[in-house]
Amino acid sequence: PNEKWLTDISEFQIPAGKVYLSPMIDCFDGMVVSWSIGTRPNAELVNTMLDAAIDKVAASGERPVVHSDRGGHYRWPGWLARIADAKLVRSMSRKGCSPDNAACEGFFGRLKIEMFFARDWLSTSIEEFVAALDAYIRWYNEVRIKSSLGFRSPAQHRRRLGIAA
Repeated sequence: PNEKWLTDISEFQIPAGKVYLSPMIDCFDGMVVSWSIGTRPNAELVNTMLDAAIDKVAASGERPVVHSDRGGHYRWPGWLARIADAKLVRSMSRKGCSPDNAACEGFFGRLKIEMFFARDWLSTSIEEFVAALDAYIRWYNEVRIKSSLGFRSPAQHRRRLGIAA
């Protein structure tokens, strides 16, 4: 765990408006290390998520590689300073090479199939949607089983290996 992290932003459009999710995914087991949800895909969205991810490894001294696409959020001086201050290793996809971030895109796909497309969001407020999205990610980490993890959730898998979840 905490060797290679992936990040990106995904947009959700519901009748009440747009919502954006910025997660940090651990390649070890697909656990969502940290995430932020907002109504604008701005620096605050990604910086909040990155700060929470850094907090998870600060005491242990782990220094994961943080991989992203070439989006402006990940080239902004505030993002670069956070990465440098935490002594993390920054990695970016080559232009037009989206497979580099496939595990993050796969998470977005599962989330949208299992939670987003499966429901009618017509009478849902932005706040209700944000709460549902947050609840899904918590469920994904703690409860949703993956065959690649021996039919355990990422948190169960880590606990079985004696790793703090």
